[in-house]
Amino acid sequence: MSTKLNVKLITDNLADELIARMQHASGIYIMTSFIMQSGVRLLAPHLKSAVARGAEVRMLAGDYLYITQPEGLQALCDVDERIEVRLWRSMGTSFHPKAYLFDYDNGEGLLIVGSSNFSLSALKTGYEWNLAMNAEAEPYTFQMALDKFMQSFYHETTLPVNSDSISLYEGEYRKYHQKNPELIQRITELEEAEFGNRLPEDVEETTAELSSEIIEPRAAQSAALEALEGIVEEQYDKAMVVMATGLGKTYLAGFFARRFRRVLFIAHREEILFQAKKSFARIMPERSFGIYNGQYKDGEADCVFASIYTLSLQRHRDVFAPDAFDLIIVDEFHHAAAKSYMSVIKHFQPQFLLGITATPDRLDGKDVYALCDGNVAYQMHFIDAIRRGWLSPFQYYGVFDDTDYSQIRWMGTKYDEEQLMAAQLHEDHVEKIYSAWLQHKQTRTIGFCSSIRQADYLAAYFRSQGVKVLSLHSRTSEMSREEAIRRLDEAELEIILTVDLFNEGTDIPRVDTLLFTRPTESLTVFTQQLGRGLRLAEGKSHCVIIDLIGNYRNADIKLSLLDMRDHEETSGKRNDSSVPEVPANCVIHLDTQVINLLQELSRKRMPRREKLHQDFLDVKRELGRIPTYLELHLMGRSKSIGYRSDFGSYIGFLYWAELLSAYEGEVYIRQEAWLRDVEKTIMNKSYKMVVLLYMLERGEDHWMEPVTPSEMASFFHTYLTEKAYRKRKDFSDKGKLKLWDWNEKTASEIEKLIIDMPMSMWSGAKGSMTRFVDGVFSLNVQVQDAEERSLLYRWTKEICLYRLHAYFERGNSSIKD
Repeated sequence: MSTKLNVKLITDNLADELIARMQHASGIYIMTSFIMQSGVRLLAPHLKSAVARGAEVRMLAGDYLYITQPEGLQALCDVDERIEVRLWRSMGTSFHPKAYLFDYDNGEGLLIVGSSNFSLSALKTGYEWNLAMNAEAEPYTFQMALDKFMQSFYHETTLPVNSDSISLYEGEYRKYHQKNPELIQRITELEEAEFGNRLPEDVEETTAELSSEIIEPRAAQSAALEALEGIVEEQYDKAMVVMATGLGKTYLAGFFARRFRRVLFIAHREEILFQAKKSFARIMPERSFGIYNGQYKDGEADCVFASIYTLSLQRHRDVFAPDAFDLIIVDEFHHAAAKSYMSVIKHFQPQFLLGITATPDRLDGKDVYALCDGNVAYQMHFIDAIRRGWLSPFQYYGVFDDTDYSQIRWMGTKYDEEQLMAAQLHEDHVEKIYSAWLQHKQTRTIGFCSSIRQADYLAAYFRSQGVKVLSLHSRTSEMSREEAIRRLDEAELEIILTVDLFNEGTDIPRVDTLLFTRPTESLTVFTQQLGRGLRLAEGKSHCVIIDLIGNYRNADIKLSLLDMRDHEETSGKRNDSSVPEVPANCVIHLDTQVINLLQELSRKRMPRREKLHQDFLDVKRELGRIPTYLELHLMGRSKSIGYRSDFGSYIGFLYWAELLSAYEGEVYIRQEAWLRDVEKTIMNKSYKMVVLLYMLERGEDHWMEPVTPSEMASFFHTYLTEKAYRKRKDFSDKGKLKLWDWNEKTASEIEKLIIDMPMSMWSGAKGSMTRFVDGVFSLNVQVQDAEERSLLYRWTKEICLYRLHAYFERGNSSIKD
């Protein structure tokens, strides 16, 4: 790591500078007049990581005025026994240095001197001045500082810090502060009171690290981890995990990451990056961890946590070789269909790509299943998690909203804000919201609003009723987001009204009431917001959800998210009731007007064929062209089997939708029977499509030529054995695994299998367009010329690749075909 900054003035947050320099230093030398426990907690994981990779760490503190805390010295010793700590015995003489030195194997170095002692306030939040100087700019000064440090460190007035010397110092410390109680009170105020009884997030994480607690996967994490390990063993190279908010997706990713050497974790928000870094550090304290974003560029660590906005710039992507990482994790994977993510995903070639999300985007359009080839390793919807006791049950109140949203202009992804505000910002509407909240609320509420104006308007009304309320958004100046969360958690606030701040990455388990005052424009966002209230917490029996339901878009569809019948394997047998069926420990109350509205919306629901067409057009618009059959399967909201069921084939759908040229339409009519056969031939195994794939692999000029079993035996064997997931799928029948031990199969045995199964069974099926006569397999298809053969080749290959992919795809049946 280069330290070439020459001279730099640091006036705030020295800790971030120190952490960045610790990542690669071979020597870390700190001399400070006093050490506080808060400072140790802040930097302990980084010191521990440095020692773990072989860095030398030495720290010297003073006992002047007995400000150094005995607890701080003990905490420092507990970080790692390889850290060498000594205490300067001042004997009443002033000892006031503050110096931080970093030495590197490449001969570079950095010296920081200034006003910051080893405490949280001095390193993180206080008003301090420190000057950083590059060793190359002043090599003599740097070397002199190192020499002076070593002289001081081993000076005869110093003591090694251990249990005996800490005990000795603690007696003197207590005695001194009994005589000077105002001093220790002042120190406590400075170091702790700023955060009340609660330490900031990075300090909380360090406290956990210093404990002896072993972090183990919870139930949902164990199940997902087992599924992921299975999918890796089967040689899939990408997959997605869908886990409801509150089940620990980040920790799951950390547990999974242990099997890989270098890891890249990508997220779109800074808070997620730092939270993930802390979680991973708890699981793998022996690894090094670095942030790669607009401020920090530590790309050499074992685990790099990178901002998608930074990596979306090519000059930052190019810093990393395509194979620089063994595992890439994309957090909140539902964002990954965006171009910024696509450019990053295409750049890298990891051994495995893992997407984690609580809300896959299939409901909202831009789909992410394509990015993981449709492979869903594990899925746990919040309804299923509630039924298992992993998330809090809910009591849902659907309150009728008489706003006529059909009169408000739809802007493609949301309602026109001015028209929406005109409908929402009047007293009758606000009184109804307040009355519903007052009737059903519990102790701590998050309210989700359409806009800053609505949040402020509602907050003013609630405040006029004596409610302790805060409107929290990007323009809020009266308190920080962190302070607002603390006050809500401590019930000093009754309700926070916000817009989109709490959609992702915010954890306030004791929130027990959610208030939705906005039309649901995105089902993904609605699901995220629901997750804010479903975490388990001591003393919390359930979460109250108060939701205004009007005739807005997705009103009826969003309630299906609460319906457990939509998350069962037998969901195809469900009735058409508009009222969701919720888990036994949950309750749903709908105003009579809401029930009537839902029934009306259900009657108006788009007919099946029109919906298939609309969902196809959404994918077509996204790609800017007609999607291939496989692209439609992976990216479309409708299940791809619908196109086959309703139109006989995907090409039949394109014909119906008038998207084929006149010539293509004529070819389709002539070849409809063949296309239907390829689409609908039964696939209990993949074998038929493997035979067809071999024929197609010969190219568009020769694909229709007959083929013999012996000719394609080698291709057949290689295709089915080169990937473990293909063997798992096709050779998993009970009692047949030994029979089809492909590693020992002779060529004649493989030929016999091809004859007995795909060739004979396909040609012998009713209406088949194939023949198998005298040991030769052929197509009973005629084309007029090379142009028709080429077009039919393209269509047939699309269907073949789609059917093979769908067959081998590792997915949940409730999502895929």
